[in-house]
Amino acid sequence: MSATSASGINFAKYRTLRSFLALYGVMSILIFGLIAILYYESVKAQMLSSHRLAMQLESETYVPKLKQWLESGHNLKTFPTDLAYTTALYGYSKDFLVGNLHKNHTDFRENIALHKGYIHLIIALSPYGLGEYYLVFETRDDELWRHQVLKDVLSFGSLLLVALGIIGFFLSRMFLRPMNEAIALLDDFIKDTTHELNTPISAILTNIEALQEDELSPNVQKKLKRIEIASRTISTLYDDLTYLILNHDLAVHNTPLDLSHLLHERIEYFRHRIEQKKITLSLAIDSAVTLTIDTTKATRLIDNLLSNAIKYNKMGGKITITLSNHSLCIEDNGIGIPSEMIDRVFERYTRADKSVGGFGIGLNIVAMIAREYELKITIESEEKIGTKICVGWE
Repeated sequence: MSATSASGINFAKYRTLRSFLALYGVMSILIFGLIAILYYESVKAQMLSSHRLAMQLESETYVPKLKQWLESGHNLKTFPTDLAYTTALYGYSKDFLVGNLHKNHTDFRENIALHKGYIHLIIALSPYGLGEYYLVFETRDDELWRHQVLKDVLSFGSLLLVALGIIGFFLSRMFLRPMNEAIALLDDFIKDTTHELNTPISAILTNIEALQEDELSPNVQKKLKRIEIASRTISTLYDDLTYLILNHDLAVHNTPLDLSHLLHERIEYFRHRIEQKKITLSLAIDSAVTLTIDTTKATRLIDNLLSNAIKYNKMGGKITITLSNHSLCIEDNGIGIPSEMIDRVFERYTRADKSVGGFGIGLNIVAMIAREYELKITIESEEKIGTKICVGWE
């Protein structure tokens, strides 16, 4: 069985926004990282260039001493030292001959390099007529340039991230504008539709109730029942649309509500639709279960769970309703929900099965009410097996 929870549900546009911001954030970090690397290498190159110049100037006074030492028999004990740098002499095969380096040099591909905290300058002695020898000058890296790079990167990085954040904010607004306009257009359409539905629905239900009091043939009564079922379905949809549109404007009266009584009342309201699909009810409803909640919101929550259990059930199916002091569970053995849709069923305008009518707002209303009252919703579903939705509270 697949399962998911409705806590922390967001609409599709927020998931899209998160994906956009995640991609934008990754790209921003990559750009910042690339700039930081290029800046690091640039400062490092400047530092090595400065040391190269100083070492080359020093070598002009050291090479004559080295030449004199080589011509005098190059006694290892009298290898000349330099006051500014430690030195070493390497042979034509780049093997170490003599010197006092702190770190042995092995890479002769570059004439200056930073090696384990030390800067090495490699000078080929053949242009000086001293044979295939290599002179290496060494000095310790004080790493001041690294600290400056870190300071600059943090300062510049902070400004860059702020700038990228501002750019990202405006890009996200531009990115979401078409979606927001589409949602606003759909909301306006629903608002207009809802306004037009109210009067005819009320008239139909009122006249049906009046006709049912008359002596009518069983055939006419049967047809009236079908009309009543259709009318109540439209009425439920109307109540959902009204709640969705006017939610922020409705007065809320949170009082201890007898959920047991309300649940029986709403089951009776859907009785004809249940009988029409020949659905079997299995009830395990504890008595006197109370919850502090607004009556209208509790009704919308129960109605949408019941309506979905009926709508997505099969002919001759079964609905199990369980109410205890801490939870309400409604389970059906209908068509179930595809696994890839379970995480999205609480989003507005999302329908697991588009062959069944509706706007896809029922479970979104359930999720809205659950978030408002800190109720925990869990859903378990398997395609062609059924769905179980539970609403829990402390």
